[in-house]
Amino acid sequence: MTEDKQSTEEESQSSEEDEKTEEAVEAEPEKQDEEEETVTFKDLGIVDVLCEACQELKWKNPSKIQKESIPVALQGKDIIGLAETGSGKTGAFALPILQALLESPQRYFALILTPTRELAFQISEQFEALGASIGVKCAVIVGGMDMVAQSLVLAKKPHIIIATPGRLVDHLENTKGFNLKALKYLVMDEADRILNMDFEVEVDKILRVIPRERRTYLFSATMTKKVQKLQRASLRDPVKVEVSTKYQTVEKLQQCYLFIPVKYKDVYLVHILNEMSGSSFIVFVSTCAGALRCALLLRHLGLAAVPLHGQMSQNKRLAALNKFKSKGRSVLICTDVASRGLDIPHVDVVINLDIPLHSKDYIHRVGRTARAGRAGKAITFVSQYDVELYQRIEQLIGKQLPLYKTDESEVMVLQERVSEAQRLTKIEMKELEDKKNFKGKKRGAGGADSEDDTEEAAGVRRRIKGKGGRGGKQHNHGGKRKKR
Repeated sequence: MTEDKQSTEEESQSSEEDEKTEEAVEAEPEKQDEEEETVTFKDLGIVDVLCEACQELKWKNPSKIQKESIPVALQGKDIIGLAETGSGKTGAFALPILQALLESPQRYFALILTPTRELAFQISEQFEALGASIGVKCAVIVGGMDMVAQSLVLAKKPHIIIATPGRLVDHLENTKGFNLKALKYLVMDEADRILNMDFEVEVDKILRVIPRERRTYLFSATMTKKVQKLQRASLRDPVKVEVSTKYQTVEKLQQCYLFIPVKYKDVYLVHILNEMSGSSFIVFVSTCAGALRCALLLRHLGLAAVPLHGQMSQNKRLAALNKFKSKGRSVLICTDVASRGLDIPHVDVVINLDIPLHSKDYIHRVGRTARAGRAGKAITFVSQYDVELYQRIEQLIGKQLPLYKTDESEVMVLQERVSEAQRLTKIEMKELEDKKNFKGKKRGAGGADSEDDTEEAAGVRRRIKGKGGRGGKQHNHGGKRKKR
């Protein structure tokens, strides 16, 4: 009996000790976190002027990717940065570039290549904000804008050029006196997307005309075979900075799915928008026409929605984005044009009305919310035709998502109103299509001003064969002009 007593006492003691050690182990990461939080931009080697600029932007401490990559960049090494979207990648390359610019001021100092126009404007804003006190001049060179006006901006010799590859090649081939022979830094932001969109030819042309003696940074949220190929071609002994090893989404992001018949998608969308009214939404659809249709439908139901897609003119795209950013509209309906890099702090919910065809795009889409440590929600609509695509997404992110709870009887109350709105939307879409066709006939063949440099490869090829008047791909014609 006494032996039994002793053994139970020993067991309880050992379990208490285990608990204590467990508590200690749990406390250690907390300590580490505290230590990590105390790292400042100054500790990373950033000069005082730029540290002050960070404070003004309310960047208190460097993010993970910034902690890892800034010291390496300041040592003058090439970098491949892999980090989930919303992790502060822009600051990770902007700060070292601005610091190097301070040390040796020079025009045409750095070139940032981005896949979409919106992202180019956003990066420019960050550079200008960080470099405001040191007088940094930036130029945004993207398709869909006036070439002559851009040539005038380039003639003023800015320090930083932020460009989409197609339009930059246009200027390199057609704008007199413009070259990048003195370039010191090349950054490819969202490198996988630049290559996915069939900009390989343009990127090769750019790499040929810029100096070999330069620093190169590749930043991307996902690594693809094309990015690896590009890395071999353009980087020297790069340091790989990997913040997320597997494809992952931010911890503070609540993700869930909704399994519904395809014909009730609109009804469920309206139900969720009503249920969470007061929140700010980005709704992703797969086509430009789908974005327009959805925006019109929601407007008929009295919801403030604005579309953003590749077939809108650049000015309209910027206007739509500004309306949403300034909270003038609470719902932004968009294609994957907006899935990369766009940083709109107040996005509360991302809804995938159409499931993305490439599961990696899911990570970029849901990364529009829960940015920079905030919380956010993502809801993916899965119809009977999307099951396989959805399973691929779950496989990629390595977890099964919970079902979003809805009460069917509550949702179906809206069916009649939504059906009427769908009918009116159909009529309006038809009218817009007729108007467009009529304008097209009047103008003659071609001449559409709404082409876009962010469509997928097939669309790009089709346009080159068909029209040729695309914002970002005019260099073929430029070449012909020279020969004459």
